[in-house]
Amino acid sequence: FLLRHKIVLRPSTSIYLRTLALMVPSAAIGGTLQYGYNLSIMNAPTTYVQNFINETFTDRWGVRLNVYQVTLVWSFIVSIFSLGGLTGALIAGPMSIRFGRKKTLLLNNVFLMLSSLLALTSRAARSFEMILLSRVLVGINAGISMNVQPMYFGECAPKHLRGMLSLSSAIFTSFGVVLGQVVGLREILGSESCWEYLLASNGIPGFIQLLTLPWFPESPRYLLIDRGDKEACFKALWRLRGCEVSQSEVDEILQEKAQSEGIRPRQPWELFRDRSVRWQLLSIIVISSAMQLCGNDSIYFYAYYVFHQAGIPADMIQYITIGTGSCEFLACIVSTLLIERMGRKVLLMGGYILMTVWAVVFTVALCLEVSLAWMPYLSMACLFTYILSFGMGPAGVTGVLPTEIFTQAARPAAYMIAGFLMWFCLFILGMIFPFLVSSLGQFCFVPFSIVCLLTALYVGLNLPETKGKTLTVIASEFDRMNFKKAGSAETQPTRALYQLGEVCQTTSF
Repeated sequence: FLLRHKIVLRPSTSIYLRTLALMVPSAAIGGTLQYGYNLSIMNAPTTYVQNFINETFTDRWGVRLNVYQVTLVWSFIVSIFSLGGLTGALIAGPMSIRFGRKKTLLLNNVFLMLSSLLALTSRAARSFEMILLSRVLVGINAGISMNVQPMYFGECAPKHLRGMLSLSSAIFTSFGVVLGQVVGLREILGSESCWEYLLASNGIPGFIQLLTLPWFPESPRYLLIDRGDKEACFKALWRLRGCEVSQSEVDEILQEKAQSEGIRPRQPWELFRDRSVRWQLLSIIVISSAMQLCGNDSIYFYAYYVFHQAGIPADMIQYITIGTGSCEFLACIVSTLLIERMGRKVLLMGGYILMTVWAVVFTVALCLEVSLAWMPYLSMACLFTYILSFGMGPAGVTGVLPTEIFTQAARPAAYMIAGFLMWFCLFILGMIFPFLVSSLGQFCFVPFSIVCLLTALYVGLNLPETKGKTLTVIASEFDRMNFKKAGSAETQPTRALYQLGEVCQTTSF
């Protein structure tokens, strides 16, 4: 393989950075951006869609629903997005193995376009069921993209940019939240006459992805390790690196291929029985669950109450809430710049510690807001700092870890487990949060602070730093943890080694 190809060591950083810089938005605009966008666009048309539901029942059966019944139907429409995402997370792994990372992202737009079409025609068809089905389909789209896109980025990026490139998934998620909040303004598409266009507007980013992503290569690791196509792997590396393909990077991929030789892609349930991935799996379970159970997504729900208590007029709150999404967006950008300097562990642990602190301050502020007039403003500040802390660490680092701590054979299954937990916890949290508010009152964020504190302790005590390390070195560190109590090297898995050879340069393909 190496004898037939050229490994060029001349610097061409600007070329490959330009390729990566174009590939990232092309993949993300129809990928993780959809999660944030479809999460936030449902706020603006709430009243209009509820009226549409009531009108539909009246036209069909001559029955006018009461407020409770309309709210129940509307809540089901909103929350079923999470169940669609859970389904997407479960099928993302098999799709990424069979079709590849890039082709899976492209095929994923089938769900998106069908969703957009159903939402666009639902008003004319006088069918709120079409909106419900639309939310299921767009949830499947988001569930697939939230798993496959970080995997694609992590496998395409060079070692020193792996964290930064994978973290861009979180940037586009938060950007999608802001974009959805802006597009949902009354002056744009958040009016009574345009709500169906708002719900269908997610098809535009997907269409842009269909036009641009085919021009970029497939994941080199997938091409070599899963498909065994050495020619395609090297061509993909050549395009991604701009003729700068280092021998060490090729050796790393071949090393992982040697370790995966004869091993078929793993199934999720197989990981639970495999001692060699025990700590990797436990880390993914804890961190993926905590990402939703920390309550950050509940902030967007609870923000209206706090802003109202702070004296902001109701017609201005939609503009103020744009600030919550903007905070997470800016924090993710800062985190992208810091992740290769400070490392994954510091950002993840530091983010959860700060969130614990702000949750406690927020609780104190809610308890004292009756006695002190300025306390609602402190509550509002706590919301923004809580979101900033989330964006600085957990929002992005969580998606990076499965790529770095699992081997190629286990990576899709690991993403399936992580995605299932994130979507399931999001659904559960969305269902119980109103009851938390009604039963705990000003102490409703105490459970979230406990989750953040326990997660920070776990990360600090058990998660190795992965910054700047090859995937083989990371796997070796986890082997020492997984077999620490065995006390014998004989119990550790034998890893195949790729014998390095000399490089002969050629320009032929």
